[in-house]
Amino acid sequence: MSDFQLKTDNELLNEIKNNNKSAMNELIVRYRKTVELIAAKYTNSPLEKDDLVQEGMIGLLAAINSYNSEKGTKFVTYASRCINNSVQTALRKFSRMKDIPQSSIVTLEEDFFEGQVGLSAEDEYLAKESVSTLTEVLYEGLSSFENEVLRLYIVGCSYAEIAQKLGKNPKAIDNAIQRIRKKLDGVTF
Repeated sequence: MSDFQLKTDNELLNEIKNNNKSAMNELIVRYRKTVELIAAKYTNSPLEKDDLVQEGMIGLLAAINSYNSEKGTKFVTYASRCINNSVQTALRKFSRMKDIPQSSIVTLEEDFFEGQVGLSAEDEYLAKESVSTLTEVLYEGLSSFENEVLRLYIVGCSYAEIAQKLGKNPKAIDNAIQRIRKKLDGVTF
C-alpha cells in the first residue's frame, strides 16, 4: 500500500496544488469507480459507455482543478456533481452534433499517459460554467435555512443533529433536504 492510499482527499488535493503528479494519479484511480458508476446511469444514451466514462473523467479533472475546501463541501460531493454535469453536457453536445469524426476523438488515457493531462479550452470553459451555475444555485437558489441545512448535511450531520442545531424538528430537516434535491435535480449545465 502506497503512502498516497493512506492520505485523505484533501491531503492529496493539497499535494496536487504543489504539482505532485503521483497525488493526481492516486486521486484519479480513487475516483475511477465513481466515474464508472455515474456513467452507468446513462446506459440507454446514444453515447457508448467508454465515451461517457471519458466525459466523466474530464469532469473529475475539472473538479480536482477547481475544488475549494473553504466552501464547506466535501470533495466527493463536489466531484460527483462535476462528473455528472460533464456527462450530461456531453450528451447535450452529442444531440447537437450527431456526426463526430472518429479521427478527432482522443481517449483520456492517451492524453494522460503521454503527460498531456489537461482540458481543452472548451471543456475548461464548460467546467467553469458548471461550477458557476452550481455555486449560483447553492447560494442564490436556496433559502438561508436550506443553505444551512445543506452545509450541515454535507459535513456529515444526521437529520437529528441538524434539527437540534437549528432548533427544528427532524421532519422539517427532511422536507428541506427534499426541496434542495429537487432544486439541484432541476439544474441544467
